[in-house]
Amino acid sequence: MNRILYTCLFHLGLPLVALRLWLRSRQAPAYAQRVGERFSIGLPPLQPGGIWVHAVSVGESIAAAPMVRALLQRYPGLPITLTCMTPTGSERIRALFADEMAADEMLGAEPRIQHCYLPYDLPWAAARFLERARPKLAVIMETELWPNLIHQCARRGIPVALANARLSQRSARGYARFARLTRPMLEEMSLIAVQTEAEAERFRSLGARAQAVQVTGSIKFDLKVDPELATRAAQLRGQWSLDGRPVWIAASTHEGEDEVILAAHRQLLAQHADALLILVPRHPERFDRVHELCQQQGLRTVRRSSQVPVQADTEVLLGDTMGELLFLYALADIAFVGGSLVPNGGHNLLEPAALSKPVLSGPHLFNFLEIAGLLRTSGALLEVDDAQALAAAVQRLIELPQDARRMGEAGRAVMVANQGALERLLEGLAALLPE
Repeated sequence: MNRILYTCLFHLGLPLVALRLWLRSRQAPAYAQRVGERFSIGLPPLQPGGIWVHAVSVGESIAAAPMVRALLQRYPGLPITLTCMTPTGSERIRALFADEMAADEMLGAEPRIQHCYLPYDLPWAAARFLERARPKLAVIMETELWPNLIHQCARRGIPVALANARLSQRSARGYARFARLTRPMLEEMSLIAVQTEAEAERFRSLGARAQAVQVTGSIKFDLKVDPELATRAAQLRGQWSLDGRPVWIAASTHEGEDEVILAAHRQLLAQHADALLILVPRHPERFDRVHELCQQQGLRTVRRSSQVPVQADTEVLLGDTMGELLFLYALADIAFVGGSLVPNGGHNLLEPAALSKPVLSGPHLFNFLEIAGLLRTSGALLEVDDAQALAAAVQRLIELPQDARRMGEAGRAVMVANQGALERLLEGLAALLPE
């Protein structure tokens, strides 16, 4: 009954959904495209009978990539349908698996990687999508839980796995307020592969079956870095004459953070006039606004998308391209990870750690408490509250390179020590696939 009420409210809210799409499309025109897919209308051709993987946006898509590649290798006869909810996620999926898609096309084979938007959580839209894809297994990344989609899978006997699952105390309290809706949904899930024991207990307390909950760790520790990445970054640093210049990056920033970061950079320039900041907003629709902000503050700024080289007097490189974040991390000496100076919960601290960079963040890390704790305890992470503290931390790491090197080595050691989650997750998924 609660799911019926939820569905009725969702239908009543569709005008608001349409309004939100329209508003988002004013900043990011891609939101006005492929709208039919969000209702399972005009879906691209889907080869049925494979594995469906849902990654809501960019971060989840990147985290899912090693798992998807492992599934392609282990199950060569099964196509994989990748869904997401955002244009940036869609663009990232296409970029991540461009080689696999191109190889199938060259061979004239049926594409093993298929992609579309996930429809909204309406029973008829979910049913239409599942009838087209007919997956043998559904894998949802992290915590993107939709009652109707999961129920439609259960009706068809499709096992549903939640992979790399996260559940903060705040999110758990939110789900608990709607227990009559969330408990039946969690009971229908076949596997909930969580990152920590604390999260396992939260899922169990919300109604997940004890035998379905497994602690596998975070597959983000299994990030594989292209060995050529450091070489390409070193070559570009040489071309731009960055060797000898202090370079730091502020990545995945949100609204309200850029002003703080630019204020910190101005303080840093007072002590190190040749310092370069690589500023990477999280969302593409903010690229132009952040560029205007840099110009308003009188900072000499180059946009990465312009392909204009960084000059000796360049003070900010705006990372306004997609799919280059790891490369931009590799260009820098020191990394600040955004979404953490504002109460957004932070972003993936392990990407710079995998490149042996000292990691800085703000205090709001509730989406990565376990990872942040490991990095903090090992001495790989420094947390700051404001522009002054951020500037001081970056300056200290510039002037004490041995400390920066020690932090970077500690972060890399944490990565290596906690790998193996992907293999444990794949074992759990194998148990759900029919022979």
